[in-house]
Amino acid sequence: MAVLKVKFTKTNRNKLAQVLWILNWVSVVTGVILFGLGLFLKVEINKRWELLAERDLQYVPNMLIATGLIACAINFLGGKICYDCADTTRFLRWKLLMLPYIICTFFFTFCVLVGALMCYGMRGELEEALDQGLHDAMRYYKDTDTPGRCFLKRTVDLLQIQFQCCGNDGFRDWFQMQWISNRYLDMSRKEVVDRLRSNVEGKYLMDGVPFSCCNVNSPRPCIQQQITNNSAHFNYEYQTEELNLWMKGCRQALLDYYSHIMQSIGLTVLIIWLFELSVLTGVRYLQTSLENVVRQGDLDSESDGWLLENSFVKTARSNFNIIKSLGKCNQIETANNGDPNMDVTSTAHYGPDNLPPIPIPVAS
Repeated sequence: MAVLKVKFTKTNRNKLAQVLWILNWVSVVTGVILFGLGLFLKVEINKRWELLAERDLQYVPNMLIATGLIACAINFLGGKICYDCADTTRFLRWKLLMLPYIICTFFFTFCVLVGALMCYGMRGELEEALDQGLHDAMRYYKDTDTPGRCFLKRTVDLLQIQFQCCGNDGFRDWFQMQWISNRYLDMSRKEVVDRLRSNVEGKYLMDGVPFSCCNVNSPRPCIQQQITNNSAHFNYEYQTEELNLWMKGCRQALLDYYSHIMQSIGLTVLIIWLFELSVLTGVRYLQTSLENVVRQGDLDSESDGWLLENSFVKTARSNFNIIKSLGKCNQIETANNGDPNMDVTSTAHYGPDNLPPIPIPVAS
């Protein structure tokens, strides 16, 4: 029994073809939107590539870009097909092509769905890349004279100012690494030398943070040195001065920023998938109804259209049998190594002691 069978008159078939022609052109626009979203995401990731560990995060925008381009091509062809199908006689030129087109479009819409799910599933990889990338950027913050790292100080400072964050998980992360270059340390001071010697790795660690961690909303001048020393500052309580520095870590700030982008893009792609699926459903109804009216021989008569000619179980079983039969044919060809003469027996058996006589030419 056919699945979701609908009866169409000639007028209904013509109207369906015209509506699908318009919707296919709308789908071309959605393909452009997919391409634009992928390009936008690619640019946003590349903006802060130096803060991301070496992970392949470009597969999501690349898939969106490729899907958008394919959408434009497929829906352009679909618009042409639906325009011609408004006239039943012109349908005959597309009759053999429509079923392969529908199958290809089905797999394409599945790729759109995968792209939407990938947008939502990217958060874990992004968090790992940000965690390692920010840690390395903070570690090389002081290397302003090292080629390949001299830009990291400016990058981290701009990040902390723009996103109102400090450190990786918080401002205390700066206490655990040397962020001031040795060239700016006064080695003649005993305090500096003792601090360097007290550290096993010879690092100059202190309870201070870069200026970019200062909260501009703080009512008092920023305290970025000796943060945990209450006696070093007048009317200062370390535990209560939360407005003095940005409390949020930059990893979480960037993760929230990218997550918002990914969720917005994922929702948009999901809506596009639903739209493409509805267009594909209409094209399937148009194809089956036109094939049935051609089979009946009366182009003006009513005809049935459906999504599947048989039930889901029968269709799945039929497709499984087709795949199974193809597998058996492949096994036979592999066994014979593709030699058509494999089973042909030879009537003569020659060996080193049984050679056919070779005629010797006689000189005239």
